[in-house]
Amino acid sequence: MTGQYEDPDPLTTLQEEVGQLRRAMASHAIIDQAIGVVITVGSLHPEHGWVVLRHISQHTNIKLREVAHSLVQWPATGRLPERIREALPTAVDHARSAVPATPADQDGHAGQDSRTG
Repeated sequence: MTGQYEDPDPLTTLQEEVGQLRRAMASHAIIDQAIGVVITVGSLHPEHGWVVLRHISQHTNIKLREVAHSLVQWPATGRLPERIREALPTAVDHARSAVPATPADQDGHAGQDSRTG
């Protein structure tokens, strides 16, 4: 009797799964670093970082991990792809309007206004 799922080589399947998990962890680390770059450059609150990355990716049709990689490399190289560079200010403005202000924003301790910072 044949089951619904037969794995002819469980070792190969496990090796593939480990490879996928390693790539996912590496992508996650790069994305976290890119969020740090974005919130520093844009004087944003941490909640805004993910919104900026997603907005850039969606509006430039560049994969999010590629956007993140470019942003992480930017401080060291001084280079940022033109499409990302052009999309960044709009994405920052979008994030500021899309994510509600936190109490720290209202106290003036975090997330400077773009006109003053």
